Amino acid sequence: MFLHWLATTLFLSYATSFPTIQKALIPESLDEQPRAPLQDLVKHKGLHGRFLHITDFHPDHFYETYSSTEEDAVCHRGNGSAGVFGAETTDCDSPLTLVNATFDWIKDNLKDTIDFVIWTGDSSRHDSDEKIPRTEKEIISTNKLLVNKFEEVFGKTDDTDPRDGLTIPLVPNFGNNDIMPHNIMQPGPNRWTQSYLNVWRKFIPEEQRHGFSTGGWFFVEVIPNRLAVFSLNTMYFFEHNTAVDGCAERSDPGYQQMEWLRIQLQFLRKRGMKAILMGHVPPARTEAKLLWDETCWQKYTLWLQQYRDVVVGSLYGHMNIDHFLLQDHEDISKKALRGKTESITRTALDDEMTIQSAAGYLTELRAGWSQIPDAPKTKSRSSSGCGYFYDLFESITRKKKPKKSKEDKYLEKIGGEWAERYSLSLVSASVVPNYFPTLRVIEYNITGLDDLPVSHANCLENMTLQEVEEAHCFIQNADEDPTEIEQKKSKKRKGKKKKPKFTTPKPPSKSAPPGPAYSPQTLSWLGYQQYFANLTRINDDFGQEQVVGEKGWHNGKYSGKKPHKDKLKHHNKFEYEIEYDTRNDSVFGLKDLTVRSYLDLAGRIGQYKPPKGDRIEDIEEIDPEDIENSENGADVVACKDNELAPSKKKHKKHGKKHKHRKAINKVWFTFVNRAFVGARDDDELHDEFGQ
Repeated sequence: MFLHWLATTLFLSYATSFPTIQKALIPESLDEQPRAPLQDLVKHKGLHGRFLHITDFHPDHFYETYSSTEEDAVCHRGNGSAGVFGAETTDCDSPLTLVNATFDWIKDNLKDTIDFVIWTGDSSRHDSDEKIPRTEKEIISTNKLLVNKFEEVFGKTDDTDPRDGLTIPLVPNFGNNDIMPHNIMQPGPNRWTQSYLNVWRKFIPEEQRHGFSTGGWFFVEVIPNRLAVFSLNTMYFFEHNTAVDGCAERSDPGYQQMEWLRIQLQFLRKRGMKAILMGHVPPARTEAKLLWDETCWQKYTLWLQQYRDVVVGSLYGHMNIDHFLLQDHEDISKKALRGKTESITRTALDDEMTIQSAAGYLTELRAGWSQIPDAPKTKSRSSSGCGYFYDLFESITRKKKPKKSKEDKYLEKIGGEWAERYSLSLVSASVVPNYFPTLRVIEYNITGLDDLPVSHANCLENMTLQEVEEAHCFIQNADEDPTEIEQKKSKKRKGKKKKPKFTTPKPPSKSAPPGPAYSPQTLSWLGYQQYFANLTRINDDFGQEQVVGEKGWHNGKYSGKKPHKDKLKHHNKFEYEIEYDTRNDSVFGLKDLTVRSYLDLAGRIGQYKPPKGDRIEDIEEIDPEDIENSENGADVVACKDNELAPSKKKHKKHGKKHKHRKAINKVWFTFVNRAFVGARDDDELHDEFGQ
């Protein structure tokens, strides 16, 4: 009887208090927040809840309009299809007309609607012209050019403080083509860290300039005392950088950068701040290939796991394709962290990805995502709400433990309700028109940030003696590297040198709520608008027919063609338009940019037998002659709202019926179409990805 009374009391108590508990634990719906269009926002002193991510300009002073896109010409000479604002779908770099038009558009459309700028590198042309090799002077010059353009847009009209000439923070980053030879960066200090210290002087906080000259990494408090952006020097993680050797040995700059990052994230935790991580080369890693040294990837993934209460998200460029990465914390290996050989060996991904290598890479990503546990179709009664207490009542009265529901088992597999087994990195496409020029505006939650405090508690409060020493060494006196610091502390403790053991960063407190990357809250990312410039329409030089590219250098879809005489130097108005917006996108269905949302999306992309709602329905065999004779070009499936379909282009006669792919995963197909910024022909995508 007592057990029966206890269970009934618990049940009634929960039932009456559930609305209050639910309101306390679950954040208010972010979808209900008013969301003004960019053009309707007015300039004011407060935060806008938006920031710009832009990457891979690759400006080229030698670009010539209507030059050849062939590999031996690289849009520098000859006669061909290089457009006024760039040669889309080629491997040519960006003309200055595209750079200028991009900054003009930002000035007219984004200047007064964003809070800060994240600029992830590659601000010099590729070294692809043997007749005009790059020089160090040119590399620095093109970076200065972009700095000047940013200052033109975001510069103060009354520059009272010469150390800070911008109206909003801007955080730059090293790209693998911002140094020479490309990809290779020696441990610092070196001539590149010294040179960029001068070029980016206005962007690097004064107290961190010495540290930047040492290793090329730094951070900026873009919202003082609330949010910091960390500019990581991914050249020291990059698998193609043969001048360094990963992150396992204390003498490696990669190791030192990871130690610096670990300590700084610990400081932010103490201060109640959050962080965004940014870099040029993303931590891409599939079953067979990777971009980062494995020891660096291991530490990065471990850091993200242990500081999941601090890190809001991570942003990268370099690869020119729009996609995302999930780091699985179960892949963390103690042996790999220490530089030991893995049982699975991985080779380096291509430095400059061709269409073919990008296709293979995306397919590998999908294969990995196909292993993500499937979420149950419907929530079981015992997973939440009153059903839980009903099962508890049953278990008490029958003296049996409640059975785990499918939802409970799923949550165990993904690391709980917030999918904390995983972390997320977003990779944006580029300004350079390997496909179409792009930029991205990310929206974040600014609830509670309307009236920011003038001052904040000192970061050294409530710290242990060891943490205070580390703070002194890494903030006040950046002359010493982590090796020397550890050796000095070791001498004090034992009077002799001893190789210290690997230290795992402390995880969040067990009582700490999930971080902003996992649970919607202040500073969480809500969504983004992906912008692109349709150069085919803007340049207005050709018809819409396309030519499939070849391996190696990509000449583009107008290879060998010359613009119409009446079109010479003519073009339409340059503008960036929204390619897609995650806040109202029915295909991806991302209600926010939390890890759980992306995990669900990755699982849907990975399904080889998608449910009806996520697939383009089966298409029957169609005779090419019937397509040719149809009145509308035989649009077999409407290509609207990203429900992609065979192209309107007439198929060639082969004497056989053309069989379209069946049961294509619409989410996967949309993902690869967006990866290439919609610049590739639908038929090509069907042939490569339509399974």
